[in-house]
Amino acid sequence: MIQENEQLRRNEHVNYGAIVPGPSTEDEITPLLDAMDDPKIGISTQTLVSTAGSSTEPRRLWQFLAAISVTLGAFALGNVLSWTSPTEAYFKEKEFSPNDISWIGATMAAGAAIVVIPCGLLMDVLGRKKTMLLLVLPFVAGWVLLVFADDLWMFILGRFITGMMGGAFSLTAPAYTSEIADDKVRGMLGSFFQLMVTFGILFDYILGAAKVDVKVLTSVCAAIPLVFGILFFTMPETPIQLLKFGKEEEARKSLQKFRGPHYDIDEEIRASKDALEKAEQMKLTFLQSFSTKAAKKGLFITVGLMVFQQLSGVNAVIFYAATIFEQAGSSMEANTCTVIVGVMQVVATFISTQIVDRLGRRILLLISDLVMSICCILLGVFFYLDEKEDPVAKDIGWLPLLSVCLFIVVFSLGYGPIPWMMVGELFPPNIKGAASSISCMVNWIIAFLVTKFFSNVKEALNLGPTFWIFAGISALGTIFVFFFVPETKGKSLAQIQRELGDDESEANISDVPEKI
Repeated sequence: MIQENEQLRRNEHVNYGAIVPGPSTEDEITPLLDAMDDPKIGISTQTLVSTAGSSTEPRRLWQFLAAISVTLGAFALGNVLSWTSPTEAYFKEKEFSPNDISWIGATMAAGAAIVVIPCGLLMDVLGRKKTMLLLVLPFVAGWVLLVFADDLWMFILGRFITGMMGGAFSLTAPAYTSEIADDKVRGMLGSFFQLMVTFGILFDYILGAAKVDVKVLTSVCAAIPLVFGILFFTMPETPIQLLKFGKEEEARKSLQKFRGPHYDIDEEIRASKDALEKAEQMKLTFLQSFSTKAAKKGLFITVGLMVFQQLSGVNAVIFYAATIFEQAGSSMEANTCTVIVGVMQVVATFISTQIVDRLGRRILLLISDLVMSICCILLGVFFYLDEKEDPVAKDIGWLPLLSVCLFIVVFSLGYGPIPWMMVGELFPPNIKGAASSISCMVNWIIAFLVTKFFSNVKEALNLGPTFWIFAGISALGTIFVFFFVPETKGKSLAQIQRELGDDESEANISDVPEKI
């Protein structure tokens, strides 16, 4: 078997990516590592091996259909993220205090943080498909509660439920996509998730700009999970998950559907089974997972990236974009400005998927954090002048729009997707599950804190100093990347582990090829 796997390593290059909730990279890694990756957080677990003696390329129609249908869950998550922007004026009309509104905005992130670990466990027990279908009715129920909400606690409960379901999709949908995609399109299909999140955000912004009634807007959002359920119901479970359940015949049917009727799947099934057996033998306890120097350093880096990602103020910008422009006195209508921001986010996220493997992670992170810091400084200057009623503020009313757009662009190019990619690249597959769970939970917890206390800090310090705080944190994030974050582009997992300072970890992954 060792000789067999060695021959596969010489002949095959398999794309590998971590895509939770951001776009995946398209790196090369062995079939063994693909199949060993932990299923709980959306890391690829599929073994993809070219069929011996077959000249037939896999047909990808069903792969694309499945990826599009499953990422409607990402679209729904985008709806949850941005819902507070076009509805904030409605809450003010209901005479909710700034503190009340901050609770409505932040509760979804609390729900997402809580759901991470139980959802991961549920995926193991039920599989990806059943888990996602079980999310549909609670998701709709959360939106319906928001439609009929008439007091603060109904809004908070509705946001908590929709946040939980959206957070669950951030785990399950990328896992499903990565397991059904073949090596040549895994990076592309993996990028659908983050793109659909930005489309979901833009969708809410457009409805807000069109002055759609809040209850109608919320009802439309409630329909998205239903559409997902109807479309996704026709899709099969992933082949790798069926193999884990011991259902080889069903796994063959699933894989055949995703590869086309004339594609020889025997080698792929065989290699997947072998790799799953080896993955089972390498299971570790939670404490054992982080006993090595490389694992501890990798966790320090990934958690640090998640903290700086959220403390950059991005969720404050997304949740309160309309308010920012309104207070800036922009000549454009506030909701129109947010639509522009949404379009920029979609375009920049798409560009990021095309350049991250060419320019590298480190340089994009450095540029992203540095420019975000500058943008926050400029926003702080404008609002400081505006709060002092300085006439100069009226002459630079265009500055907030430019700064926010540039902020969103560089965030989407770097600090948006790359921290999630780094989780997939800094850890061996046998501990990636636990590491990704921790990183994901930290991300949502910080998102909750920033969203909840943004209004409080703004009230206490005014907007100018608040954005200067974000600027200072982004500057620290730039220093953090410079001194602690390694470049992983074009390096094998063994090389990365060696750079993190652990020869012992390297020994456990000696089968990794030279490039990933």
